Amino acid sequence: MNTNDPVAIPRDLAGGDLLLTARRFSIVRVQEPCADGSLRARDVVVHPGSVVVVPLVSPDEVCLVEVERVAVGRTLLELPAGTLDRDEPLATAAARELAEETGYRAGRIEAAGEFWMSPGILRERMHLFVAHDLVAGPQALEPGERIRPRVVAWSEALAMCRDGRIEDAKTIAGMLVTDARRRASPPGDR
Repeated sequence: MNTNDPVAIPRDLAGGDLLLTARRFSIVRVQEPCADGSLRARDVVVHPGSVVVVPLVSPDEVCLVEVERVAVGRTLLELPAGTLDRDEPLATAAARELAEETGYRAGRIEAAGEFWMSPGILRERMHLFVAHDLVAGPQALEPGERIRPRVVAWSEALAMCRDGRIEDAKTIAGMLVTDARRRASPPGDR
């Protein structure tokens, strides 16, 4: 997909009414069958999907990013992530987003799962990757992006997920899934 192309409407939503087409998403109104046989209108935000990356700077450190989020009026601490807005393999998109937002290049990047972001209203599938063997370099931010990398101890990042200092759902999910995978693997594989 090119960044200027409209978001493709999935086949199962194609019969709905297109309400809005924006640069990175569309909104479709569909009729949802209810248990009593009636129908109710539901608005669905259709998104092309995204990637999120857990950048392991060392076995005991992760690189998070401070991102100014207009939608919530605050700066949040997050894992690097981005929209699938180009025709490229998922791992390539993850490596690109990692380099753009943090400056790090991954020697190795591995898929670690996927999940729906907010399936009550949003059709966005997020693909989780873990980046290893990082090499530092310059960020390549898009115009207007204000993103600051921040290396944090792994244990501290997990504590931030638990105590509310990290509020971003993809970051909490990505950290907890990765932590569970790390605990299940032999120490030499972390």
